[in-house]
Amino acid sequence: MINNFSLINIYEKPKQYSKLSSQMLYGEKFKILENKGHWLKIKTNYDNYTGYIRKKKFLIKEFVPRFKVSSKKTEIFTKKNKKLIKTNRFLFFASRIKKIEENKNFIEFEKNKWIKKKHLKKIKFFENNSNKIFKLFLNSKYLWGGKTSDGIDCSSLIQIYFFYNGVFFPRDTKDQIKYCKKKINKKFTKGDIIFWKGHVGACLNQIKFIHAYGPRKKVLIMPTNETIQHIRKTAKLIVKKISNIKTY
Repeated sequence: MINNFSLINIYEKPKQYSKLSSQMLYGEKFKILENKGHWLKIKTNYDNYTGYIRKKKFLIKEFVPRFKVSSKKTEIFTKKNKKLIKTNRFLFFASRIKKIEENKNFIEFEKNKWIKKKHLKKIKFFENNSNKIFKLFLNSKYLWGGKTSDGIDCSSLIQIYFFYNGVFFPRDTKDQIKYCKKKINKKFTKGDIIFWKGHVGACLNQIKFIHAYGPRKKVLIMPTNETIQHIRKTAKLIVKKISNIKTY
């Protein structure tokens, strides 16, 4: 199945007030594991993440994405009287789309749904500069289970770099820390991933650190050593592992 909605929430349980555990972006593939009334138990193809989504009418047809969204979010336009008109809907960063039609500035990805070409990259484009992706989410609100600029959590901020580039990386911090190789050199460098129990973030350079930080309710940049000391003091947590993005 293909998610043909801008964003789908994935919940821990098939209940109305269940806790949000993750989200699916437009173009993500998934499998239905179980049908439970108004809910579907699903597993995402990218990272094998399981959870529950509300039953909707999803795409079943063959879906070959040609492009991916490279801006933090991009408006969806519709054509009316030969003019493209902005709607109040968006596609978010790393969403995958196919191409139906195109003109000078726009690509049609579904019937009468268009987005700007300048907000897209070809599906095989690889962004080597992890900082460029992380900084797209600067000041985005912290949202447990979120993975967009409208709300994102700490593990998703790291995973979204890999997802955008089509490289496997686990969704949750507990799985990421098991998956990642330990860095031997303890000197901080760009791309270092620092793990605590239940938290993770990345070094932008030798002294600056970016993370989706729950206590501050947003994605922010802090001095690396100050962050480590602050988390030790306030949450009584020490660094469990340091890895680096270039390892994967």
